[in-house]
Amino acid sequence: MTEGRARARGQGEVTERRRRPGRRPGSADTRGEILAAARRVFAEKGFDKATIRGIAREAGVDPALVHHYFDTKEGMFVAAMKLPAEPTAVIPGILAGPREEIGERVVRFILTLTSDPTSREQMLGVVRTAVVNDEAAAMIREFFTTAILARIGAGLGIPPLRLQAAFGQMMGVVMMRYILRLEPLASAEIEDLVELLAPTIQRYLDEPGRGDAAGPGVSRG
Repeated sequence: MTEGRARARGQGEVTERRRRPGRRPGSADTRGEILAAARRVFAEKGFDKATIRGIAREAGVDPALVHHYFDTKEGMFVAAMKLPAEPTAVIPGILAGPREEIGERVVRFILTLTSDPTSREQMLGVVRTAVVNDEAAAMIREFFTTAILARIGAGLGIPPLRLQAAFGQMMGVVMMRYILRLEPLASAEIEDLVELLAPTIQRYLDEPGRGDAAGPGVSRG
């Protein structure tokens, strides 16, 4: 091989290396190391103040490599905390469709998600951690508020209190159904619960002022 060809080959290899996202030499599980770094950064700074660049710095990799594995900060948080679903994939489906059926969609989604043992244990595991760990509770609260409630609230045009009441009630149902295993709630069919709970959740998620003229305790139907 001539000196010119060798030089050209060497330059090509350097160019090829530059095209690849920066990876720490000798690392067999780069994705796992990024997630470990993400957990540390989320725990220290919370969800809102954590950044992709800061997580990359903690992991010792280029930010481009973080984006290679995770499209968004929300997606990284979901993977780091082992949550059962990513908001960007779920929320559009909840918001799509008639406004008067939003309560039904929310109830059916939560009950269907928690009916899967793996998803349910992931969700309940996060709740248990938040109960005994103040830092984890703050981190999860920021994520839930920013990535879920704020987006749904913006899509529906309703205040945070209504959303928190709706999701708080559904979380209570999940706790009674799967933690306390209170019968007959624990063994009730999903569709029976959707029929029972959807009208109440719908009332929380209706546009402010809609139906209020009837007054409290007065039937509208």
